[in-house]
Amino acid sequence: MNQALTPSRLEVMLHLEKEVETVGASYLSPVETNWQPSDLLPASSSESFFEDVKMIQEQAENMDYDLLAVLVGDTITEEALPTYETWLGALDGVYKNVHGGWMKWIRAWTAEENRHGDVLSRFLYLCGRIDMSKFEASTQYLIADGFDLDTQNDPYRTFMYTSFQELATNISHRRVATLAKKSGNTVLSKICGLVAADEARHANAYKAFISRIFEIDTNEMMLAFEDMMRKKIVMPAQCLRELNNTVNTFANFSDAAQRLGVYTAVDYVNIMRELIDEWNIANLSNLKENGEKARDYIMHLPDRLERLSERMKIPDRELKFSWILG
Repeated sequence: MNQALTPSRLEVMLHLEKEVETVGASYLSPVETNWQPSDLLPASSSESFFEDVKMIQEQAENMDYDLLAVLVGDTITEEALPTYETWLGALDGVYKNVHGGWMKWIRAWTAEENRHGDVLSRFLYLCGRIDMSKFEASTQYLIADGFDLDTQNDPYRTFMYTSFQELATNISHRRVATLAKKSGNTVLSKICGLVAADEARHANAYKAFISRIFEIDTNEMMLAFEDMMRKKIVMPAQCLRELNNTVNTFANFSDAAQRLGVYTAVDYVNIMRELIDEWNIANLSNLKENGEKARDYIMHLPDRLERLSERMKIPDRELKFSWILG
């Protein structure tokens, strides 16, 4: 059954339309004071431009191969933003009102997220270690291929997904920032730290949306939470691929992230626990029988997945990425 079309879900979305514009705005930074990509990288009009670029390239020389691979994969994921905006804009209870609070949030969220791919791709261009044509081809592939998260245009499932995903991207960018700093790459460390901070704010926004839905439509939201957990949260770059290459690029990218500890199976479990605590799942009332069963599944899942993660073997690096020179 397509739960996305239940009357209560549509009614709740229309009800929250009235407050989401104000609530969402509290998790965004004003354009007038926000950082822009050009603030973080050398200005081509500056007399010191070539010296500044040389410094970036010198700092990038010491970056680990896996770290470069993860950085490229993260950047391509951020660059596929048009797909994500289209996906969110098609949600039931959202798409019919282009001037409503939900669409205003989606556009404002997109505008902030758009800076991430811009600044990261410019860094990759300047660092001198990336085949930009192949990187750009992978970005084009990902946007063209799209993805299927099986959220069925349901805002409950979708905002549950985005709450999880924004927390995951925060972890990834934050840890890349830490590893970059350890390698002496202060420019990249600052960039990724700022991107991570954006992702944390956006995660808080989506978590707040879900909190309100739990208050208003507890049972339906619990069913949506369970459904997404049963499917498992897949990353938006699941279809990542390289130019003229049929190898499973996303799996290799994920392995590199695991080897570095940038994003691991344990992080997945920890995010689940954070969301369970955030939404007070253990103590929610007003659940029907199916909602109680859904809660029971959700509450026991982290421990089960943790046991599985302890048995996972992270593959050694065997394949090279076409994006990386040398």
